[in-house]
Amino acid sequence: MNRGWDGICKVGIVQFMMFPEVMRGEGPVVETITKIAADDFFGAMEITHVADPEARRQVAGILACSHMTLGFGAQPMLLMNKLDLNHPEEAERHKAVDLLKLAIDEAVELGIGRVAFLSGKDPGEAQRERALDLLVDSTMELCDYGKGKGVFLICETFDYDIEKRALIGPARLAARYAERVKAKYDNFGLMYDLSHVPQLHEDALEGLSILQPHLVHVHVGNCQLRNRDHPSYGDQHPRFGLPDGENDVPELAAFLRALFQVGYLQERPKGDLPVVAFEVKPMKGELSEVVLANTKRVWREAWGRLEL
Repeated sequence: MNRGWDGICKVGIVQFMMFPEVMRGEGPVVETITKIAADDFFGAMEITHVADPEARRQVAGILACSHMTLGFGAQPMLLMNKLDLNHPEEAERHKAVDLLKLAIDEAVELGIGRVAFLSGKDPGEAQRERALDLLVDSTMELCDYGKGKGVFLICETFDYDIEKRALIGPARLAARYAERVKAKYDNFGLMYDLSHVPQLHEDALEGLSILQPHLVHVHVGNCQLRNRDHPSYGDQHPRFGLPDGENDVPELAAFLRALFQVGYLQERPKGDLPVVAFEVKPMKGELSEVVLANTKRVWREAWGRLEL
């Protein structure tokens, strides 16, 4: 007999992907955050930089009364500014670290205790170990900064050879990275994303099993790898059900089963519930509100296929 997800997890949404017009911190930030906060289907939300101080004040008020699990996604800030936490040049690394310190400060201002980011570029096999050393150094500096402010840092794993071409990266390398950082700091963990699994050429259960000791957050979404000429190709997070897409209801259901198998999802009578958050972006001509409803339908159908 199937039962609901209450008491097992919170379903989340990445606001700045579902409403990409706000990704630079401008536009209808307050309105879109309000829309999600008012929808009790979602128990968690991730937002990014809010440029206007007055808008930040309003957002902080909305989030404070939402009773949602909250996250701050700094990935767009790094990507749009082309900054790299493991850049071989020290000055460039410092720019990336300094930007993330600003993200931590903004998260604190908004009442958010978790900040997510991504690694810099994978430089290739010959320089990979050196890049890992530099990334560990940058991450430890950020963990030290965040710890004093009560902020937990989360690195999301991305593709290494398709679009983002990030160092972190494959599950085994990500686990090595996390082990080194966590040897000194306890405010750090990893995020795994269903939409990145095909791009990483990994099996979801195997990847989750490797990352299990460090897994603190999960995204789910789709990707398209079969048509390089299509605007959805690569790491664009198109809607579920997209023709030639890699993930739909069966894949989400299988991923949820894997999350149960590794213990990320389980009955939790006490304590905070883990988050499984949709990261989906409407393509040109698609309405965010319709794609948002798509995610809810896909979740309900996938969850209904589980035997709990």
